[in-house]
Amino acid sequence: MNAKRALLYFILFTVFSCSEDSKDLEPDEPADDIFVLPLVVHVLHQGEPIGEGTNLSDERIKRQIEIINEDFKRKTNTPGFNNHPDGGDSKIAFVLAKQDPEGNPTTGIIRVKYGVDEIPDDVPKFEFEQYAYLSYWKSENYINIWVVPYPDNFANVLLGKATGPDSNLPGDDLFQKPLPGGAEGIIINWAHFGESKIEGGHHLGRTLTHELGHYLGLLHTWGNRVCESNDYCEDTPAVDHEVTKEESYLGCNGEEVMIANYMNYTPDYVMNVFTNDQIERIHYVLEKSPRRTSLLTSPGLENSQ
Repeated sequence: MNAKRALLYFILFTVFSCSEDSKDLEPDEPADDIFVLPLVVHVLHQGEPIGEGTNLSDERIKRQIEIINEDFKRKTNTPGFNNHPDGGDSKIAFVLAKQDPEGNPTTGIIRVKYGVDEIPDDVPKFEFEQYAYLSYWKSENYINIWVVPYPDNFANVLLGKATGPDSNLPGDDLFQKPLPGGAEGIIINWAHFGESKIEGGHHLGRTLTHELGHYLGLLHTWGNRVCESNDYCEDTPAVDHEVTKEESYLGCNGEEVMIANYMNYTPDYVMNVFTNDQIERIHYVLEKSPRRTSLLTSPGLENSQ
């Protein structure tokens, strides 16, 4: 996603990376061996009817959720499958929230007409806070995803962003963090949410897969751009620069770069690998990071009474 290098909407886009020595990670086993995480998708649109323009259809949103589940589960017979010896099934499932913060039934899809003029001046000029003013559910219980109506010229320039978790993992300081006690979640350019016909290689729904990786504690494969420490995942071959190419090449120490890793900027059709060390890192975050662990017992996972 070479798109992420560029400009911002309200603030500079902060580069994320990937970090922690997997040997130090000893997460508890998740209940039933599967982590289930609740999502709420806030569609910030420009007033179009549902299914037109920035007001994405329910079908496109639901297909996007299928895609991230295929990717994180390394599901056979889907583009998310790989037979790489270091690739793994993350044992994570994502579901649209079943009840809202008030305990009412919900589809997990919220639609709000977007208008910058509606945001008061006293709301921090920080993109996550700006969108949270329009629509936000408590991040202890929900992964907030804002589908944002960026201008057309932002397509393939700004794909998405995410806040990283609080943890004691090396590289924690490289994540974009929320304001103290503030809103957090994932921002996705509407043009790159789900499957579309947009040109540029980022049209198969892998932007959300990548940003969920950041939200759950993964850094880019090039990490801190230092070959020796890199992303601290031993089974992601070291590289000290952004990975954008579609064909494999040699990185640090003459190792072949893992271009298929979801934490690269490669085109969507190339991506299909989370490594075992990356998965261990994610599990550690889900067991140890406060606003990630609480997701596992969210009321949003249960049907409303």
